[in-house]
Amino acid sequence: MSSGPSRQLLSELASRPGRNSLADKLIRWMFISLSVVFLSALLISPLMMVLTSAFAKGMAVYARSFLDEDTFAAIKLTLTIALIVVPLNTVFGIAAAWAIAKFEFRGKSILITAIDLPIAVSPIISGLIYILLFGSQGWFGLWLQEHDISIIFALPGMLLATMFVTFPYVARELIPLMQQLGNDEEEAAITMGAGGLMTFIRVTLPKIRWGLVYGMILTNARAMGEFGAVSVVSGHIRGLTNTMPLHIEILYNEYDYVGAFAVASLLMALAIITLLIKTVIEWRGLRG
Repeated sequence: MSSGPSRQLLSELASRPGRNSLADKLIRWMFISLSVVFLSALLISPLMMVLTSAFAKGMAVYARSFLDEDTFAAIKLTLTIALIVVPLNTVFGIAAAWAIAKFEFRGKSILITAIDLPIAVSPIISGLIYILLFGSQGWFGLWLQEHDISIIFALPGMLLATMFVTFPYVARELIPLMQQLGNDEEEAAITMGAGGLMTFIRVTLPKIRWGLVYGMILTNARAMGEFGAVSVVSGHIRGLTNTMPLHIEILYNEYDYVGAFAVASLLMALAIITLLIKTVIEWRGLRG
């Protein structure tokens, strides 16, 4: 008996498609409007504020901000760290993804957990780890001082901290991709006499190239924008151990707002270029 009214209601709704489509359109446009407002408030507005503040005193003052020696040193150090960290973490990510996706071995779950560890740990804690290991009061601090080796408050410590927080990206991008592709083509190549390196170069690498480039882009973006871990181990030495994010903080604390936002605009431009490259890579990957 109860099915009668339900069927009648369904038939009435089906007979009025215009109202349903109108309601669907209203709901769709409502969510689209909320998304636009949300993005404008949290993404576009801050970017516009950075540009407005950077050019507040004119183009000449903006350009002069990059002629400062400390600013140039911060830009150079940031690019140096990225150029060293990205290739190293790419090699590690490929090796880890290859081992996890293609082989079964003891400790595999531990390796996967270790790869995810930098994502779960705060960047501040990541930097503090190296202070406890290589600082003057750390486990290896006395030995490093005796041999005149500087890690903390120097480039090696900043490289270690940046590598720690960025090494999951390439591996995490390649592991599911390799697992999805399977091992059939690699096994066929080995059966035909190809070695491990030749199999990787000729068979695996062409299939994962877009995922690999995508992971490298994410690694590069995080390496250039990292603040927490690098801040702990850098010592904030102007002209020596300040990356662009650290230099922006110092300029802002010294009330040099134009200089701070000028450097921030450059960092923002690098981020936008990274996003554009990421979008192109995703588009090429979908086409492939």
